[in-house]
Amino acid sequence: MEQMANYPSLKGRRVFVTGGGTGIGEAIVEAFVAQGAVVAFVDIATQASEALCQRLGQLGQHAPVFRHCDITDIPALQRTMAELAAQLGDFDVLVNNAANDQRHDIQDVSLDYWNERIAINQRPMFFTCQAVLPGMKKNGGGSIINFSSMSWHAKGAGYPVYATTKAAVIGLTRSLARDLGPFGVRVNTVTPGWVMTQRQIDLWVNDEAEVEIGKAQCLPGKLMPDDVARMVLFLGADDSRMCTAQDFVVDAGWT
Repeated sequence: MEQMANYPSLKGRRVFVTGGGTGIGEAIVEAFVAQGAVVAFVDIATQASEALCQRLGQLGQHAPVFRHCDITDIPALQRTMAELAAQLGDFDVLVNNAANDQRHDIQDVSLDYWNERIAINQRPMFFTCQAVLPGMKKNGGGSIINFSSMSWHAKGAGYPVYATTKAAVIGLTRSLARDLGPFGVRVNTVTPGWVMTQRQIDLWVNDEAEVEIGKAQCLPGKLMPDDVARMVLFLGADDSRMCTAQDFVVDAGWT
């Protein structure tokens, strides 16, 4: 990984990340730890998450704190966040990264499937924001970073419910930014393009996809998790202190 910028304001800052065990979330956790932040994250991928904590601890860094938590279980998510805040201190930065872009056909979407996708990709974002707000108010401010996706901007096919949830992120961010601004809490969206996580490589990136990426991106090369993590660091740091209600797109110019 290339050297990232150093943000002195992140040292000692308490950060909570959803879906931090693999993919983009893993890069975000690692990036904040490297800045000297105190990081906690939840995921359902226990083995990968524990391996990440062990690896970062062996590097001589302050290992992140992992808790297994299914974010579709809102009471469990609320309890976990409260326990972690009691252990580490109120969170200064919230990163709502967790999502699942499972493909689906319009005709196959049942009410149960719709509700399940909402429960993964949309509902937890509001309740994590609600959970960190009292602490951020007490601390005099904070930064909330919600993840959208370029899929709906690009009119991507094959996942209409996922696209709906990711479009809704923009509305949540902008509404919360207005409500929370008076307390010094900034709320922004990060919108990644087609990021080469292991999941994407394993499931979707074939020769046809390689051609599409080459044609659609303005910049050559592969968009990597670290590229997204760099934007998240900036938004978590005081360097972005007057940025709120915005959508920061990291997609190599695709949209």
